[in-house]
Amino acid sequence: MTFRQELASWWSPGRLQTAQVPETEKTFRSFRSAAESHPDLHFIAVSHSDREASDKWLASVDGAGKVQVIVDAERKLYAQWGLGVSSFWHVLNPWSLWSVYKTGKEEGIWNKPTESGNRWQTAGSFAVDKEGLIKWGKRASTADEAADFDQAVQAVTAWST
Repeated sequence: MTFRQELASWWSPGRLQTAQVPETEKTFRSFRSAAESHPDLHFIAVSHSDREASDKWLASVDGAGKVQVIVDAERKLYAQWGLGVSSFWHVLNPWSLWSVYKTGKEEGIWNKPTESGNRWQTAGSFAVDKEGLIKWGKRASTADEAADFDQAVQAVTAWST
C-alpha cells in the first residue's frame, strides 16, 4: 500500500481500508486462545477485508487456529448485527491512541500494512447458543476496547447445562 492510499483511507470512511491496528491483533489472539481452550464451542470471526487481505493478515498473526473466519468485505453481516461506521472520536481519542502505543511497547504488537476493509468499522462480539439466541453481546465503545471472551463463554455454557 502506498502512502497516498493510506492517507486516503483516513479521509473516506466508505473506502475499503482495514483497521489492522495492534488492538485488532491483540483481540484476535485472545479470541483464538479462547477457541483453543473451548474446542466444544464454535468460534467465528468476521473480517471486513477481502479474502486475499484476510488470509495474508491471518498468516501474519500465526493463523486462525480453531476460529472459523468469514469474509464480509461488503459489511452486510456487520450491519445486520448493528455494527456500523464509527465516529472520529471512537477511533482517534487520546485513550485509544495511547493504548495502541502501549500495546506496541509492552506486547510487541504494532500496526501492520492495510490492504482492504474499512478503518472506521465498529467492532462487536456476540455469544450465540445452539438455538441461535444471543446470550451475550458487546459493541466496542472505542477502537481499543476488547471484549471479555471468558464472559462470552460463560454466558453460552451457563445456558447449555
